Amino acid sequence: MVGSDKVFAIENYYLKYLKASGIDVIHLSARSIFYDHYQRNFVNKIFFRLGVSAVYKKINKQFKEAVLRFRPEIIWVFKGMELFPASLVWAKSNAILVNYNADNPFFFMGKGSGNRNLTDSLGLYDLHLTYNHSVKSRLEQSFNVKVALLPFGFDVDEELFQCCQDQEEIRETCFLGNPERQRAGFIHALAELGVGITLYGNDWSKFISHPLVIINKPVEGLESWKVLRRYRVQLNLMRVHNEDAHNMRTFQVPAIGGIMVAPDTPDHRTFFEDGKEVFLFSDVADCAEKIKMIMSLSRERANRIRHAARMRSTTSGYSYRDRTAQVLSEMKQL
Repeated sequence: MVGSDKVFAIENYYLKYLKASGIDVIHLSARSIFYDHYQRNFVNKIFFRLGVSAVYKKINKQFKEAVLRFRPEIIWVFKGMELFPASLVWAKSNAILVNYNADNPFFFMGKGSGNRNLTDSLGLYDLHLTYNHSVKSRLEQSFNVKVALLPFGFDVDEELFQCCQDQEEIRETCFLGNPERQRAGFIHALAELGVGITLYGNDWSKFISHPLVIINKPVEGLESWKVLRRYRVQLNLMRVHNEDAHNMRTFQVPAIGGIMVAPDTPDHRTFFEDGKEVFLFSDVADCAEKIKMIMSLSRERANRIRHAARMRSTTSGYSYRDRTAQVLSEMKQL
């Protein structure tokens, strides 16, 4: 497995459940090696931006050494910005190559979303895993490779759920995530319609200022799960690269028993029942109307929605344990 070992990395879930399934796996934290090097000092940043940094060569050397030492049957690359196409060609003669990209490989939101290494390697993999139907179609048409859908998921055990469930509810709307122009514009429009919103994330004050908007610092780990559960409404807003699909919050909010208000996308309608387990909106006005309706519900009614969301999540194969079993099935077919 080639990816990141940072606390927020999605590959941590798959590493956890691959090992629990008895799979012999090692993890080369290529993204973490790059990130730690880049952030270490200003000189490293300048050298990398000038194209004279040796950090990618170092990572590819470690990649080849790991392959020679471990001799894997499958090499699972998460995104793959740090690996040279030549390194993948070299590895392909001895192992099956699998790629999973939690972003859109054809649309880079920023410098951390993709680069030439990623783009030039798309046709080298034996299997692509993607959460997005449109990405799946484009990969199949462009490279004639095998592509399987792998939606996002959740990892909420009963102990974590009970811990978060025992909190006192805050009868307000919350959005947990970092800012961007489109999100800020939508939230400002909601506030103009009389919807108060509490935000958790980095640098929101640079994007929005409104009397009905409260800005808090980002939260991580247990506290982030508590926030997702504590508020009466959790707003889910998509990024441009997946506005017609779903995101990580799609499953995290219902799994922790939160009441999610999210865009009306085909994916959301597939995964949850609108009006019973989640609430889907078509535009800002519709979103504001649904939020105000949810706020008016009794606690008993709100708790029934929370229970329905949790039950749908835990009985429908949406957990990362279930997603890992799906990945293993796809890999065995190769």
